[in-house]
Amino acid sequence: MSIKTIAVLTSGGDSPGMNAAIRAIVRTAAYNNLNVMGVMHGYNGLINNEIKQLTSANVGNIIQHGGTILKTSRSKGFVTTEGMQQAYNNIQKHHIDALIVIGGDGTFKGAQEFGTIYNFPIIGLPGTIDNDLVGTDFTIGYDTAINTVVEAVDRIRDTAASHDRLFFVEVMGRDAGLIALRSGIGVGAEAILMPETPTQLNELIEKLTNDQRRKKSSSIVIVAEGEEEGGAYALVKRLQPSLPNFDIRVSILGHIQRGGSPTAMDRVLASRMGYAAVNAIIQNQSGFMIGVIHNKIAQTPFAQATKHIQTLDADLLKMIEVLAM
Repeated sequence: MSIKTIAVLTSGGDSPGMNAAIRAIVRTAAYNNLNVMGVMHGYNGLINNEIKQLTSANVGNIIQHGGTILKTSRSKGFVTTEGMQQAYNNIQKHHIDALIVIGGDGTFKGAQEFGTIYNFPIIGLPGTIDNDLVGTDFTIGYDTAINTVVEAVDRIRDTAASHDRLFFVEVMGRDAGLIALRSGIGVGAEAILMPETPTQLNELIEKLTNDQRRKKSSSIVIVAEGEEEGGAYALVKRLQPSLPNFDIRVSILGHIQRGGSPTAMDRVLASRMGYAAVNAIIQNQSGFMIGVIHNKIAQTPFAQATKHIQTLDADLLKMIEVLAM
């Protein structure tokens, strides 16, 4: 199949680095004399015909910006037969030969179904701050998110130390605790609570009490929002009666983790993936997610590139326990 026009969209939650990926896709396509159409608002844009041409000039000065210039959404219409048919009609109307989608698990499920039904070439890039997809060591936006958490918690610790306070800081991670894991290590947290590991309340109480006896000037506990007690506020409600001598505070970092200028790592990662996606399409390849494993470009079929609850590195978990002494 001769490829002349590629479309690109961003879907699901935004993540820093999406713009770097869009830039790489547009400029790699232009280098190879291909046209690129940008689809606004994710799959909804395909359904509603929100499609416009992108040029190299359109993607200048965007690599440093968070969010996505194409906007994003979660589409209820794209899961219906009618919605997919309308999307396909618009693809034909604009003479689009292949599609690149940037998003997470839900984005890839939609891509897999659409590509199968219409025998249409689609390639995915992993854009999610949670880093919870099979087929890549790191997803676009993850590095920026954990750096955002580290910066925020460093500031919180200044206040915690000044007032001898115990802070429970809740980070994103409804199904996966990888933001909590790496940011917790990075800030020297006294404990890290994640969906993948059971929350041992008695052990946590004993540890925090011992820290107080040893006159630690501050304590930080990182809590993933999907932790089994229900997040930081629910956890503190359970713990407070057993910690009467602590001045406890809760901080929910929320959506600041999604925003901000992407780190150099995310810019390079997204650029590599966007470049690889266009080259794969030129070679008439499709039906997979582009990832990077052991610093090499990898291809994982959409059926396998799904959200996962992975077993966390046992050595990292032991290291957390040792370093939090």
